[in-house]
Order: sequence, then structure tokens, then C-alpha cells
Amino acid sequence: MGLCTSSSAASPAGPAGNKEKGRKGSGGGRGVVACGKRTDFGYDKDFEARYALGKLLGHGQFGYTFAAVDRHSDERVAVKRIDKNKMVLPVAVEDVKREVKILKALHGHENVVHFYNAFEDDNYIYIVMELCEGGELLDRILAKKDSRYSEKDAAVVVRQMLKVAAECHLHGLVHRDMKPENFLFKSSKEGSPLKATDFGLSDFITPGKQFRDIVGSAYYVAPEVLKRKSGPESDVWSIGVITYILLCGRRPFWDKTEDGIFKERC
Repeated sequence: MGLCTSSSAASPAGPAGNKEKGRKGSGGGRGVVACGKRTDFGYDKDFEARYALGKLLGHGQFGYTFAAVDRHSDERVAVKRIDKNKMVLPVAVEDVKREVKILKALHGHENVVHFYNAFEDDNYIYIVMELCEGGELLDRILAKKDSRYSEKDAAVVVRQMLKVAAECHLHGLVHRDMKPENFLFKSSKEGSPLKATDFGLSDFITPGKQFRDIVGSAYYVAPEVLKRKSGPESDVWSIGVITYILLCGRRPFWDKTEDGIFKERC
């Protein structure tokens, strides 16, 4: 069976894309002031003076991603705008704070989308990042003959993904949602570097500890995640699934339902 482009447990948009988050969102309440509205995140307050928003690139559960231009340098960037009014519960606020902290921790790595700064005003959080215009790895796979990479070309891609995983794990981080949609090419040129994005499900972990929650995207979730006993190894499993797709042009696990996909690997 050929490579299917849809997933029933996808993640939110990074600098380019249109995905829904694997983690459950917080519900709203009539007459309740959202925690995000009550929170001063401590981010810079002069976003409007620094950047001009452009076209919409994608959207997720809590916000939208736009192309934007730096008013001073004319540099084009991507801006993830998150609605404070949708941060109803404290966990939603902590999710945003953690994502910014993670982007700062990985700042400067050649295969991680570059983080510029975080801003806020009364209504929104703005996360300013590198604009990657080369499209998703998934699109490149589908454009290949039979949706397959040669072993030589696949090795180049996989090496970059493994470097991202190694950098994350070095900082005590687990990405937890590695999939072709979350790797973007900097440009459309052949040989363009690959950039990891969308750290909305990522989290810090201490040695000897394990994650107990189930997050991620169905086709790429490791068995340890489904057993609620996962750690850094879950990223390596996901990269293994992507490697299979690169070389074979199809997923190693497939079913019409999410439960069926999970049962395929356990």
C-alpha cells in the first residue's frame, strides 16, 4: 500500500504546515478568564513595532503560523501566534513556556529551526522562528519515484534527523513527535539542510524517569509510549519508522483505525 498523507493523530503546525496536536487541549468555560489572559509570560512586548505579519502558512489547535517580515532588516521569518484566550487551564500556559524554553535550549543547531525571540501582548504569544520554504520532508518523499529515496540519499536525511535526536537528548529533551511532517527543508534547492520543528509535544526528562502519557502521531509512536513507559528511545523508534518509509515508500504499520495501527506494533 502506498504512503498515505493523512494521520489521525497529527501535531500542530510548525513554521509551515497544518497539523493538529496529539495532546488533548484544554476546554473552555463561559465567563472564565483564561489563564493565558491572566499570565505575564515575561516576553518582549514590542512585536508590532518589530514585525509585520504576512500570509497564513498553517494552523493548529491553539494558534496560527504566519510568514512575517522584520521591519528593520527586511528578513523574512515565520511567526507562530498563539491565542491567550485559548489557554484556559494552567497546563496550556506551561506548554507554551516549555516550548519557548526548548527552542532556546536548542538554539544554534544546524538542523533545528532557528529561534529568534518570543513576544506577547494582551491577546497573543508570538514565537518568531526561521522561515523554511523548502516544504516538508513528507512532500519530498511523495515527489520521489515510487515515493522512495535511494540508500545514499536516505542516509543524508537520516543522519540529520539523528543529529537532532542526539542534540535533544544531550539537553535532557525528548521530541516525542518525530515524523516527516515535522522536518522542513530550508529551501527548495537540492541538498538543502533539514530542520526539525514543532516542539509542542517535547518535554524534559531526568535520568531514570519515564513518560506516562501517550502523545505523538499514530504511525510513528513507539511501543514504549503506548505502554506508558517511554523515554529518549521513542525518538529513535520514530526515526526508524521514517527510515523505513524513505527506503520502501510506505509505512511499516497501517490500518484504517488508530487502534489498528497501534495493535500492528505491539
